[in-house]
Amino acid sequence: MSRKNEPLTESYFYILLCLYHTPMHGYGIMQKTAELSQGNVKIGSGTMYGATENMMKKGWIRETFSDNPEDKRKRLYELTDSGRDILEQEIRRLKHLVEISEKVIKEGN
Repeated sequence: MSRKNEPLTESYFYILLCLYHTPMHGYGIMQKTAELSQGNVKIGSGTMYGATENMMKKGWIRETFSDNPEDKRKRLYELTDSGRDILEQEIRRLKHLVEISEKVIKEGN
């Protein structure tokens, strides 16, 4: 599956990354993003709401439900196959950028 050549924003990247293995609530994604980025990326609630709504429209994530009765009212998000593909494409794109950069720096060009 292909997508536009536009890179993902950091917020989109981290949201998809946080959902790679397990569904999460928005607040959990916000906390995990801060942890993974060592505090360099902070997703606010407005950004979170807009990003998740947009990614659901694109089919990259979907809402799911928790088995925990205490969490029934919270939105829980999970990655779709399309979202997984988008994230993996972005990771390949970023790796390629790093490889090119390292080659140029090493060669002095």
